Amino acid sequence: MVDGPAAEARVVKTLEGLGIPYEILRIDPAYADTVVFCEKYGYEVGDCGNTIIVAAKKEPKQYSACIVRGSDRLDVNKAVKRLMGVSRLSFASADETRELTGMEIGGVTPFDLPAGVPIYADAKLMPLQFVILGSGSRASKVKISPEVLRRIPGAQVIEGLSLEPKEQGAS
Repeated sequence: MVDGPAAEARVVKTLEGLGIPYEILRIDPAYADTVVFCEKYGYEVGDCGNTIIVAAKKEPKQYSACIVRGSDRLDVNKAVKRLMGVSRLSFASADETRELTGMEIGGVTPFDLPAGVPIYADAKLMPLQFVILGSGSRASKVKISPEVLRRIPGAQVIEGLSLEPKEQGAS
C-alpha cells in the first residue's frame, strides 16, 4: 500500500537536507498527471519534470529513474539503454513503480528513491528558472530550482536524454 502523506514527508526531509529553497504546491490528486496539472493550475508543460522509472527486461532486474521535461520524450531506446548498459528495457508498470518507490504515478519524484537506483536528469532541465517535480504524493508537487538535480546523491545530468516533441516520430 502506498502512503502518499508518509512518502511526501520523507521527500520534504530529503529536500531540507539538500539546502535549496523549494515550495510545496498543494493540488487535487485528480490533477496530478503533468498535462492536466498544467491545464488546471496554469503552468507550462515544459516547466515540469517527469520522473520516469525504466526497467531492464532481463534478469537481474535493474531500474533507473529518468527525469525529462514534461514537453519532451525520454530517449529510452538509445540514451537510457546506453546508460543502463542493457539490451532491452521498458517503462516500469504502475505496479512496478509503486513497489520500487512507494509512490503512485503522478507523484513519483527523484527524492527518496531506494539506494542503488541511478538517477538521470536531462540537461534540458538545467536552464529553467524553476522545475516542478513530483513530491512522493499525488496531492502535491515540488517547485524548485533545477540546480537541485545536481545535489541529489548519485544523480547525473545527462545531455541527450530526451527527444523534443517534433522528434517523437524518430526511432
